[in-house]
Amino acid sequence: MHTILIIEDDDAIRSSMELVLRMEGYTCLTAPDGQSGLALINNRHPDLVLCDIMMEKLDGHAVLQAMKQDHATAAIPFIFVTALGDRAELRRGMSAGADDYLTKPFTDEELVAAVVGRLHRAEMLRTAGSHAQFQSELEILRQEVTAREREVLALVGRGMTSKDIACRLEISFKTAQAHRANLMKKLQALNAAHLSRWAVIAELL
Repeated sequence: MHTILIIEDDDAIRSSMELVLRMEGYTCLTAPDGQSGLALINNRHPDLVLCDIMMEKLDGHAVLQAMKQDHATAAIPFIFVTALGDRAELRRGMSAGADDYLTKPFTDEELVAAVVGRLHRAEMLRTAGSHAQFQSELEILRQEVTAREREVLALVGRGMTSKDIACRLEISFKTAQAHRANLMKKLQALNAAHLSRWAVIAELL
């Protein structure tokens, strides 16, 4: 099973995240600050890092920068967990190499979806080009799924409901449901979990 490192200075949030992920079957490591978190990264090489930004001793950006400078840790998937949701902050983190963002407060479902999505994406990047099925799935997404449907698909992959998607994309609830129904049909998806897998593949386009 994958090992997840949670770097978070809020004890309650850190404990809650750890409980949720352990219940999903993940092995969890935790750190209350960036300095101790970076030490765990270097010693244990976790499969994924969830990291707060605003911390004493070493903030999240410094942790990410240190990881990217070390060949042994540069490819580890990294998700910022932060209350800083403004676009400038998001652009800064993504341009520095973060794989995703979780903006506080977030639901248990959003946390799990983000972790599952990043781990699946990392695995697909390792095996891309070696499986005919994977190439076929990419081609289906290119030919069958519209740009708007890809937006909806990405939000499904983050654990959002049709109501959440409607609010985020500023469309009606019925339109959001229609997009999801079209995606289910085009991709022959049986449920939201299956759609989430397609969302990971779509990110590679």
